[in-house]
Amino acid sequence: MLSICLAGETVVLLPEKALWLPAHASLLVADVHLGKAASFRRQGVPVPRGSSRAALQGLSLLIERLGPERVVFLGDFLHAPAAHNPDTWQDLWHWRQRHPGLELVLVRGNHDHRAGDPAVELGMRCVDEPWPLGPWALSHHPQPHPQGYVLAGHWHPCVSLQARARDRLRLPCFWLGAQVGVLPAYGPFTGMHPIAPAAGDRVYAVADDMVVDLAVGR
Repeated sequence: MLSICLAGETVVLLPEKALWLPAHASLLVADVHLGKAASFRRQGVPVPRGSSRAALQGLSLLIERLGPERVVFLGDFLHAPAAHNPDTWQDLWHWRQRHPGLELVLVRGNHDHRAGDPAVELGMRCVDEPWPLGPWALSHHPQPHPQGYVLAGHWHPCVSLQARARDRLRLPCFWLGAQVGVLPAYGPFTGMHPIAPAAGDRVYAVADDMVVDLAVGR
């Protein structure tokens, strides 16, 4: 993990592609896309099972390690209407029973508007963007907002690193600009999109169990 100062507060960038706000005991994740594999299988695409379960298991490990009071999902919690299926629901229900006292907030994203809100039995508060928390304007779409510094998802940002022998490696990243910060996609079954940082932007790549400041050594 890597601690930095942003918008006057300490934030912690986690190699699990999540962000920890210690002053608010809040864990932020973006673009989980639960049920995406099931949506593909329904269309006849033979993709492996278990991606939603793996995402929830990883989130449980983070929750048990950090002890947050709240988890905020920055949009695209469910991928599509097909995510409302018995297998995904069972995984979600077991996960919720593992963390019964945890506050859950979903800041709706574009996929959530198509998929619909999660079942009310999960006890998740569903809100439209931005959702205020201290100096933050928690959103799905990475657009500046006068309410505060925007933390968002949506873009699934990544960087390409050039190695020797013309090898290239794409890594998910945290992209922090002057008014907007974008988290990497949390879900294991999501694509990535290269970014074009502006001068002064901070970019932190996620590599295995590390978060690496790409400005170090420049």
